[in-house]
Amino acid sequence: MKFAVVVFPGSNCDRDMYHAVKEVLQAEADLVWYEDSNLETYDGILIPGGFSYGDYLRSGAVASTSNVMKQIKAHAAKGKPVLGVCNGFQILTEAGLLPGALMRNEKLSFMCHQEELIVENAKTSFTSGYGKGEVVRFPIAHGEGNYFCDEETLSELKANNQIVFTYKNNPNGSVKDIAGIINKEGNVLGMMPHPERAVEELLGSEDGLRLFKSMVQNWRDTYATNA
Repeated sequence: MKFAVVVFPGSNCDRDMYHAVKEVLQAEADLVWYEDSNLETYDGILIPGGFSYGDYLRSGAVASTSNVMKQIKAHAAKGKPVLGVCNGFQILTEAGLLPGALMRNEKLSFMCHQEELIVENAKTSFTSGYGKGEVVRFPIAHGEGNYFCDEETLSELKANNQIVFTYKNNPNGSVKDIAGIINKEGNVLGMMPHPERAVEELLGSEDGLRLFKSMVQNWRDTYATNA
């Protein structure tokens, strides 16, 4: 499986993402500058965290209108996996690939620490390596991670089992403790916590590695089925 780590001006977690999949997972991966991007040859798209375009207007708003998003949307429409982490999650909501929005943290402060998450859906291509209800530890690093959606959208998320991760102790005020959601088709995941910073015990947790392993295993299973 070959990953593209899409880099926007202001991305600052791209190297962490690249290290996680290239050096730790030992999968093929490239850092792809958003202006030079040709995503046709990639199996999975990773949108890292940071402050794309300085978070002007709203976090992720400018990046969501860039030309590379047309390719990412086409990639997603083909059923291929797209993972957006932190600012990547914000970009996915701004681009309409995921519902809802990310607002300022409830206490209006930037937060950077380990958080315990609950795996709510272990039947996705991103979470098949976990158990439903399992508690995992990923770090957070955001000032605008307060997930919000209206009641109708929340009902749909629940009905379609699209809530993938919740916070055990909600740090930012997100509705229903939501930390990560998936699209209805199940191939686009957005989450505020950083799995790429939880791939080695030296970092405080290696729980995030299983997310990337799940992606690779699902790709292999799909490829074997279609071969």
